[in-house]
Amino acid sequence: MTTFERIKEISKQRGLNLKKTATEAGLSENAIYKWKTQTPQSNALQAVAEVLGVSVDYLLGNTDEMHSNKKDDKKIADLKDIMKEFEIVQFDGKTIPEEDLLVIERIIKGLIDDQY
Repeated sequence: MTTFERIKEISKQRGLNLKKTATEAGLSENAIYKWKTQTPQSNALQAVAEVLGVSVDYLLGNTDEMHSNKKDDKKIADLKDIMKEFEIVQFDGKTIPEEDLLVIERIIKGLIDDQY
């Protein structure tokens, strides 16, 4: 699988098209399409990897491990913010229906309320 194909596949899994992936990475809309025939610059590839939440090595096909192996690279994400921000929320590549997201939110609220 080429770098372009890997980016296309993981973008789709994340609910993004290639133009959106490129713009979120600070690139021109068609930058990633050029990578079908051109080698991407390392800084551009790193920016795309950060948007997609994968390692550059994964995009290059050097590993099948999607995520960075940096132990200190901890990010905090509030699930409530994620559910509001994204129109499509997926788990393991499958879209979670909106009504199920509401159930999940109620369950989590109940768990949190029980702790305090």
